[in-house]
Amino acid sequence: MVLQARRLDNVQEYYFSGKLREVRALEAAGKPIINLGIGSPDLAPPQQVISKLNEALSNPGAHQYQPYKGTAEFRNAIRDFYKNHYSVALNAETEILPLMGSKEGITHISMAFLNEGDQVLIPNPGYPTYSSVTNLVEAEAVYYELNAEGGWLPDLKKLAEKDLSKVKLMWVNYPHMPTGASANDEFFAELIAFAKKHEILIVNDNPYSFILNDNPQSILKTEGVKEVVLELNSLSKSFNMAGWRIGMVCGSESNIDTILKVKTNMDSGMFFPLQAGAAEALRLDKKWFADQNKIYKSRKDKVLELAAALNCVPEKDQQGMFIWARVPEGKTSEGFVDELLHTYDMFTAPGFIFGSQGEGYIRFSLCTSEENIAEAVKRVKKSA
Repeated sequence: MVLQARRLDNVQEYYFSGKLREVRALEAAGKPIINLGIGSPDLAPPQQVISKLNEALSNPGAHQYQPYKGTAEFRNAIRDFYKNHYSVALNAETEILPLMGSKEGITHISMAFLNEGDQVLIPNPGYPTYSSVTNLVEAEAVYYELNAEGGWLPDLKKLAEKDLSKVKLMWVNYPHMPTGASANDEFFAELIAFAKKHEILIVNDNPYSFILNDNPQSILKTEGVKEVVLELNSLSKSFNMAGWRIGMVCGSESNIDTILKVKTNMDSGMFFPLQAGAAEALRLDKKWFADQNKIYKSRKDKVLELAAALNCVPEKDQQGMFIWARVPEGKTSEGFVDELLHTYDMFTAPGFIFGSQGEGYIRFSLCTSEENIAEAVKRVKKSA
């Protein structure tokens, strides 16, 4: 028997990968499961984006290898998108790197900058992939705790009191997943000062900035940051294109070139029609986001009704496509999720999978129809 690599010793199968097998088995047995657990948009991409994709299939070079750095049209669309929506100026040739989804970027960035034994600051609670990839590259995860009292923002003064001499990279994610917390310009300025003082590369993972948010933010808007900051972004959430696997990383030319060394040895440029469709999406005006947010606002109102019926207490002023809520007193997040699954045929995400600071919370997704959420409310109230 060939043994697995040691780098996998501290890496587990992604929670949703295993749990969804259980959910699918219940569905196959006839259970009418309402899935409120996964952040995969159920809404359609813009029609003009699909049309552009189909049109691009007939381009003479569509089925050939594409540039590792993406087409000029796509990079220019990213540049214009950042200028129009974030007031950030980027050089399309040197400061933008398209990715096959921002999740790919987490791996590429970690491989590009981390050596064995380097330390990485990771939010708790936070996206589990930050920890998994850190373990895969044999760096050391150092968790910084977030909590409701602190607005789910890191306590930079407290962090500065620690020995940060081995810390090379810090993951941040605002609007934050899973809590929906937001950051402002003042916090980003403090974070940049912290990064410069301690020589830490900050990576802001920013896929949720347009969802239930009238003021989308980019950390790159902060003056003088590009050498110490990278930002990941994605079309998965804002444009309902999760399955297309289209993302980007933006930052200084030197940092982008470093990541490119990894990318060019691990994959190729994405399919030309996908880039053409993505460029079309990025050219849409603000009405697209306003129309999407009307739908998400109606869904959010129903999920808040569901949370109240379940005696869960949601956090205030949440952005993004989830509702983060405290479970009833005396319940654990995993136990409560299983209770909902087997009592109401309803699947939600337990907070513990996002870190120890997530224990005692669950995460409801807004990626299902208002009718499904209403049915979930009906089931709960019927059994009350």
